[in-house]
Amino acid sequence: KSTIEMCGKLYREVGDSMGEDQITLRALRDVNVPKFLKDDLPLFENIISDLFPDTERPHVEYGDLTGFLTKCGKDQNVQLTENFVTKIVQLIDTIG
Repeated sequence: KSTIEMCGKLYREVGDSMGEDQITLRALRDVNVPKFLKDDLPLFENIISDLFPDTERPHVEYGDLTGFLTKCGKDQNVQLTENFVTKIVQLIDTIG
């Protein structure tokens, strides 16, 4: 159900600028990737590649999110590792 809801949300956001297959691919990734352990990600990526062999992966533009995270991390005295930033982006994608 959450993937279908994410597809609808993404379709409303991007309209016709992305194909339905790209919207579905992005929704599947946005909803599922944050839930997987790093060992499960290659298997998931292989399954996605099999389901969408000819679909170009949509590129998501986050603007100045990295700069903002860096500033907030310094303000809060938090060390931002690459994995931490990745999880923040995945959380943003999930809750949209």
